[in-house]
Amino acid sequence: MQILEGTLPPARIWTPPATVDVRQIRAKTGLTREAFANHYGFSRNAVRDWEQGVRRPEKAARTLLLVIDREPQAVERVLAQA
Repeated sequence: MQILEGTLPPARIWTPPATVDVRQIRAKTGLTREAFANHYGFSRNAVRDWEQGVRRPEKAARTLLLVIDREPQAVERVLAQA
């Protein structure tokens, strides 16, 4: 209601970038394709296809890949607690 009344600004809608360089992100981790897929919950075939340009990661995967790229320690902390 506050947004409609103009007393509260609308929330910012964030969308991940249209493309991410999966090969570069994986290379920064130092992991093999299979180890990267297993560690972060992707299928090995998906990682291969993303790197080869056959497929593009969905929004949720692009978001996770972006966080892995920019804040790898945060991802590792969360995974260690899971």
